[in-house]
Amino acid sequence: MLELNRIHCGDNCDLLGQMPRECVDLVVTSPPYDDLRTYGGHSWDFFGVAWQLKRVLKPGGVIVWVVADATKDGSETGSSMEQALHFKRLGLNLHDTMIFKQAGTGAKGSNLAYWQAWDYMFVLSNGTPKTVNRLADRANAKAGLLAASGKSQKVAAVGTRSERGERFVPEFSVRQNVWEFPAHDGEGTEHPAPFHLDLARDHIASWSNPGDLVLDPFSGSGTTAKAAKTLGRQFIGLEVNPEYCRIAEQRIAQEVLALA
Repeated sequence: MLELNRIHCGDNCDLLGQMPRECVDLVVTSPPYDDLRTYGGHSWDFFGVAWQLKRVLKPGGVIVWVVADATKDGSETGSSMEQALHFKRLGLNLHDTMIFKQAGTGAKGSNLAYWQAWDYMFVLSNGTPKTVNRLADRANAKAGLLAASGKSQKVAAVGTRSERGERFVPEFSVRQNVWEFPAHDGEGTEHPAPFHLDLARDHIASWSNPGDLVLDPFSGSGTTAKAAKTLGRQFIGLEVNPEYCRIAEQRIAQEVLALA
């Protein structure tokens, strides 16, 4: 078993092979998108990584796979969806197809199409997810007002509010599956495409509990590891580029403040 709570430098397939079966609670990662960036010129084996992730994932464990497509010869590659479907062929569920939109990053894409403004966040699960902590931070305009069910509107207003199916509208509702975050704060930008810390943190909070093991097989500048440490999870990061390993180790060595 690889040592916990550190970044391991090397080929991710080789390192995953050193981990026992069904030991990981959650994977949060963003692999290189097609050939949009070179990441130091290192290549990777999608099919090998996918097989290994299925092997090390616990029953009920979750993989969050953040990807997008390049446009080549006038056509989007479609590799993102092909990867999601391959995970299904390995026996995982495509639990949710989520969208990540980062505000303030500028337009990208072709002048012959609408500007691309989002990436996929495929949430894959090994059976039914064993942990689901849905975040409720979507403000309700009618918070505090009395809401009635359709049934209670058709019958006489008798009995208690609970018996009539009435409730007060809460201040916040559960999020929808399109997540938008402010532009990246610039931390860790020695890496060409640093992962968004808020995105990693919110997925870790959603699909794991304190003490669970969170894995990132494309650790890059160590964002997933840093978020996991902040939230009281165990973590393992895998990264092939020694320079990115150095950046990641520096980031996760920073003191973590106690949560309020």
